[in-house]
Amino acid sequence: MSTLQKIVNNISRVIIGKNESIELAAIALIAKGHILLEDVPGTGKTSLAKSLAKSIDAEFQRIQFTADTLPGDVIGLEYFNVKESEFKTRLGPIFANIVLVDEINRAVPRTQSSLLEVMEERTVTIAKSTYTLPGPFLVIATQNPLESAGTFPLPDAQLDRFLLTIRQGYPTREAEKEMMQRFQRNDPLENLHSVISSEEILALQQQAREVLMGDDVQEYLLEIIEATRKHELIEIGVSPRGTLALMRAAQARALLKERDFCTPDDLQALVRPVCAHRLTLTIEGEMKTTKEELINEILDRLHVPVENTQ
Repeated sequence: MSTLQKIVNNISRVIIGKNESIELAAIALIAKGHILLEDVPGTGKTSLAKSLAKSIDAEFQRIQFTADTLPGDVIGLEYFNVKESEFKTRLGPIFANIVLVDEINRAVPRTQSSLLEVMEERTVTIAKSTYTLPGPFLVIATQNPLESAGTFPLPDAQLDRFLLTIRQGYPTREAEKEMMQRFQRNDPLENLHSVISSEEILALQQQAREVLMGDDVQEYLLEIIEATRKHELIEIGVSPRGTLALMRAAQARALLKERDFCTPDDLQALVRPVCAHRLTLTIEGEMKTTKEELINEILDRLHVPVENTQ
């Protein structure tokens, strides 16, 4: 069993019946990406983040965003120490390996934007000083897609910095029954132990970059991206950052599946979670369909290359 599969199996002790969501979380971690969890309350968003952090023996922080959350509450701030008559810096909770930003769309845009540098460059600038975040580093942000009162929609620039979106949804009846049985006497999350070190994760991240994506699979990826930019119902297609995100995610998925090369299946499995949140539909598109349905349509009409690992 691969090290990555051990992470997936470990998290599955807490998150039941959601293997696809768990694999996507592991893929984001190995691809050095960030996760946007869109779901209704009580579907295991926090449990998924905590389980992932515990599985890799990493430091975990949770930041609850509200309308009065300030940038300094997230990244830290510089303050004047009266006793010592000098300025000092207090680092914020963003300085952790895995950071859960709960209800990200409840914070004002100024606070949301404090995450831009953090997510893209993995650095924090406070006053005139720049600090490097610890590695590995993963932001897991949550939002309820059905609630709009008192929220501030994430701008496109912020959405584009998330590697992928995960929607867990409700469990099946069988999975929910198994959840009741497991949680009846104790909380599996409390008994969860790490199966990999942070140093090993950093090594896996480097290993994922070495996974081969052949010319045929690269061309298939570019055809998918180009189709999102030319579709009549899509106003803004996938950005070049999204192109790289899909490639990195495919490399990480191949590593998870114990391969040293990418296949078209990797792209087909990832294009919806990686690309859907990057699309902006036209008014007509919003009325007629959904982003996921448009991606399915694009995949259906594109020629799938024959797998070639050379």
